[in-house]
Amino acid sequence: MASTLRLELPPDTRLQVTPEQFLPLAAANPNLRLERNANGELIVMPPTGGESGQRNFSLIGQLAAWVASHPDLGEGFDSSTGFFLPNGAIRSPDVAWVRGRRWQALTPEQRRGFPPLCPDFVIELRSASDDLAPLQAKMREYISQGTELGWLINPQQRQVDCYRPGSEMERFDHPLELSGEPVLPGFRLPLSPIWL
Repeated sequence: MASTLRLELPPDTRLQVTPEQFLPLAAANPNLRLERNANGELIVMPPTGGESGQRNFSLIGQLAAWVASHPDLGEGFDSSTGFFLPNGAIRSPDVAWVRGRRWQALTPEQRRGFPPLCPDFVIELRSASDDLAPLQAKMREYISQGTELGWLINPQQRQVDCYRPGSEMERFDHPLELSGEPVLPGFRLPLSPIWL
């Protein structure tokens, strides 16, 4: 029986992986949440705690219900889906949605792997251990790569940062509900389950 060794890296050490190396690395480590930034640096994200998992489950469930009632508009994805962005990064938003025409334009092989596109809509949910600045940078990256609407939900401050292309980030303090218009027609996200 082999024992497990833990690798700890100094804060200034970065592991570089190519897109071709990332796929087998992610497949070999299914219990880790891995991302790759545009510079090829590997990002390992710890599992979330119970409250974050509960909040994310609520977000996914609400978007899933909307997708089920609007099946021709697009497809929804959870945080285990990696998207191969145009800048070379491989990112896994907590919640994502892709327009149907864009999803259908992919080959079956592209759909099975990391879809080579940036989602049209993303949600990132800040957990208690997350620093805010890297999440804000990730949101700006999504917008620069083609996302039309992004929400960074910060339960610790009960704030939501809304990102859209061509606009400044808009912050909402303790909103009760968010509207996905016009990207997600009719989608309204109640936030009372998120604020717990």
